[in-house]
Amino acid sequence: MTQRKPAPVVTRLRPSNKLFVLDTNVLMHDPTCLFRFEEHDIYIPMATLEELDNNKKGMSEVARNARQASRYLDEMVSHAQNIEDGIPLDATGARDATGRLFLQTNAIGAELPPTLASGKADNQILAVVMHLQQLHPKRQVILVSKDINMRIKARALGLAAEDYFSDKVLEDTDLLFSGVRELPADFWDKHGREMESWQQSGFTFYRVRGPLCASFVVNEFVYQEQDKPFYAMVKEVSGKTAILQTLRDYSHARNSVWGITARNREQNFALNLLMNPEIDFVTLVGQAGTGKTLLTLAAGLAQTLDDKRYTEIIMTRVTVPVGEDIGFLPGTEEEKMTPWMGALEDNLDVLNKTDEDAGDWGRAATRDLIRSRIKIKSLNFMRGRTFINKFLIIDEAQNLTPKQMKTLITRAGPGTKVVCLGNISQIDTPYLTEGSSGLTYVVDRFKGWPHSGHVTLQRGERSRLADYAGEVL
Repeated sequence: MTQRKPAPVVTRLRPSNKLFVLDTNVLMHDPTCLFRFEEHDIYIPMATLEELDNNKKGMSEVARNARQASRYLDEMVSHAQNIEDGIPLDATGARDATGRLFLQTNAIGAELPPTLASGKADNQILAVVMHLQQLHPKRQVILVSKDINMRIKARALGLAAEDYFSDKVLEDTDLLFSGVRELPADFWDKHGREMESWQQSGFTFYRVRGPLCASFVVNEFVYQEQDKPFYAMVKEVSGKTAILQTLRDYSHARNSVWGITARNREQNFALNLLMNPEIDFVTLVGQAGTGKTLLTLAAGLAQTLDDKRYTEIIMTRVTVPVGEDIGFLPGTEEEKMTPWMGALEDNLDVLNKTDEDAGDWGRAATRDLIRSRIKIKSLNFMRGRTFINKFLIIDEAQNLTPKQMKTLITRAGPGTKVVCLGNISQIDTPYLTEGSSGLTYVVDRFKGWPHSGHVTLQRGERSRLADYAGEVL
């Protein structure tokens, strides 16, 4: 009996599958993007590989990502039988990616308008997209790039172009968890029928039942502004039952933190998180002048110098460009970071003047004591460190990528509290957006964890001039 020969395998690309052409900046932004296109196919031009090779050297985040992308490609190509037929993207174990990877194996001579220089890598990629569109008229060929100008050029040539969306936590940052919820006027009528209340450790607890309880998030703040304002924090959620805990009023002088009192509702909520030893991770988001740094430093000093809960305060921030060397200038790590820490100096001046009875000598002694307990660190030397019983402040956190944010937060050892501060509308890092910022990422991922809390600060409290300028300019 003669054995029937198997039919030759012919790679048939379904027209319904899109063909995504990747720009280099997408691979350098997120090396795992190769596995994020589900059932669709990916095409990588030779110019992209050349640019990837040119950017692989160095210790920056971009160089590390370029090297990782090259490793993924090497792993897939080394197991490929026939590169021209496409390499299955799920060959390395990524089950969600069922499409194929195509590499440019032949020279492409698509004609670009004479105004575009042929030697530029961006224009070579555009020529590849144009050639593929002509080669596969029934397929959707789409250029994926983080470069806005590249996408504009592509659309001007009649080519489809998109941003890389898979790393975005939220499409619309207006949907970002604010950590604060206003209760409807009829809340107690609908949820207070079988209410239980008790007191413990100086706080009042309420067990309420009703339809709204299911949407509550643990450590979310709820309030009602009526004749007698009600402010509370959600401590527990179970189905349509929730436990609310009243707050400490930090707007009253008797509860001042290092001489600072809360000037508005959100600042009061923020101080309740910052002063709570059960909360290990706090994120504060707000415009300039909302008091993020001042409240955090006041809480850190009170718990470090007065309560002895933490041994010292460590403050770090992104020195844009991110992750680059802070220079061969003379001086210590702290001295090199000083130019980036103007906000720290300004806030320390405010905190040092809160004790009016101390006099000039007393304030000078306090200033020296404060500076001995505050350490300024560069992000570049954070890998491999473990902070034990420290109050870690990450300023300008909106400029961190999700990966950098993970690197920093995982430095926390026992007894350490991490506070991330930032304004997601002021991002300086290239290719990061409000939706893909590391700050947006952690706010979304930590939502509902019993040992974390978040507040979006709304009102500016810097000065009437700053408030008015923010409105009219």
